[in-house]
Amino acid sequence: MSNRQILQAMSGLMAGMFVAILAGTVVANALPRIITDLRGSQSSYTWVVTSELLAMTATVPLWGKLSDLYNKKLLLQFSLAMFVVGSLLAGFSQGVGLLIFSRVVQGIGAGGLTALAQVVMAAVIPPRRLGRYAGIFGAVFAIGTVAGPLVGGVLVDTSWLGWRWCFFIGVPFALAAILILQRTLRLPTVRREVKIDYLGAFLIVAGVCALLIWTSLAGNEFDWASWQTAALTGTGVVLLVAAVLVEGRVPEPIIPLGIFRNRTVSLTTTASLLVGVAMFGGTVFLSQYFQISLGKSPTIAGLMSLPMILGLLVSSTVAGQIISATGKWKIHLIAGAVIMTGGLALLATIDADTGFGLLSVYMAVLGIGVGMLMQNLVLAAQNDVPAAELGAATSVLSFFRSMGGTIGTSVLGAILANRVTAEMTKSLGGAGAAASGGSGESAVPDISTLPAPMREIVQHAYGVATAELFLVAAPFAALALIAVLFIKEKPLKTTSGLERLAEESKQGPSGGSTDAGADTDADAPAVPPAPVG
Repeated sequence: MSNRQILQAMSGLMAGMFVAILAGTVVANALPRIITDLRGSQSSYTWVVTSELLAMTATVPLWGKLSDLYNKKLLLQFSLAMFVVGSLLAGFSQGVGLLIFSRVVQGIGAGGLTALAQVVMAAVIPPRRLGRYAGIFGAVFAIGTVAGPLVGGVLVDTSWLGWRWCFFIGVPFALAAILILQRTLRLPTVRREVKIDYLGAFLIVAGVCALLIWTSLAGNEFDWASWQTAALTGTGVVLLVAAVLVEGRVPEPIIPLGIFRNRTVSLTTTASLLVGVAMFGGTVFLSQYFQISLGKSPTIAGLMSLPMILGLLVSSTVAGQIISATGKWKIHLIAGAVIMTGGLALLATIDADTGFGLLSVYMAVLGIGVGMLMQNLVLAAQNDVPAAELGAATSVLSFFRSMGGTIGTSVLGAILANRVTAEMTKSLGGAGAAASGGSGESAVPDISTLPAPMREIVQHAYGVATAELFLVAAPFAALALIAVLFIKEKPLKTTSGLERLAEESKQGPSGGSTDAGADTDADAPAVPPAPVG
């Protein structure tokens, strides 16, 4: 594909990626109003968030494997269609039950978009040229992650729109992406017989769901040390051990265990998990800090996140361009990890009296570090695996990053609730624990309704607790730096995934999986002899 064709196809991929990220973040500031209107409970509040995240995280490896076997374009369009159906169901929901079900459908579609967009990029763009495009995708990911709460806050605060448009807003983007991909994306056809590992898929999804349900609900619905914790963790571990045994024996595993023998894949996967814990676990509570500790409205809270978006946008784009020009990528991973760790450490110094100017600098530093690190981890892994395993390697990194984000959000959320309780107890005595909800089960306080003395105590408590979250998150970023240091830099390949796949197919099977990556695009030509270099 020419540069123009790649940019045209990327417009569809970026629209798809944007709606996938937006689905998980746009409801952040709208959920209290949604649950109130639908007469839901605190448990319903938790499940509206958890169900989408569970479905997305658990299905990412499945979408990645399917992309190695079947038509990537049709899979991408199908995931977009699922997202549209889920969004419409959510927007028209009249009860919490239908809303939770629609979020599961949304999550499955979002899982496909998250995995497949990067897989398709690697299939049509050589790694040496991928940096300049990967930077754009990193920026889209950041904008969707951080701007989602802003969009949701504006929609909720606008009387003639309301919370239902938090779900409807992604539908036009998804439909446009389907049409653009149909017109611009052309993938060659490689046909072969395939076998789906249904048992392995079930065991992976069930095991991951058990662990994610535990990390999502522990500390809120039940104690960390409880029989529910023992049951969920025990079940999850048993199922995943069984999945490993199955995956090691079937001819077409969902997650080829052999890819973890690749040093680059193992280290980038570890770093992605740690980045997920540090980034998502820390930044997800920034909006709450803005609204409670600083007393801002949902719309203003969203606007205050712009320095982080801009930092990530600039760094990911510039780093991508430099990587494509020089072919050197490891220095950007190291610099990104160092800067990200520094940004988290700086944010660990904030409190209820921190000025927005200083806070903006800290957020911009964090955004710059994440922009240099996150997307380039995927580039390093894609450059070092056989073309037939691009989908599996890409989805594994996305899966562990999402898993890290889920674990980080849950654990740090419990730390936040406990620290708020401790601070309010220190200020108010025994009544402080009751006022704060103890384990975090009560609703988040409405600052505007509190008397001035109580408001100052609550704002101070949330400021101190939020700073502690970043202090806890910083060591995870430092561990990601250690993992990055051990990655061996290899020259970026100058042929695309499809060209490499054709070359590997001509050379014969290698490791039993080089002939994977089947596409069956009826309107695309068969694979021509691939140029090398």
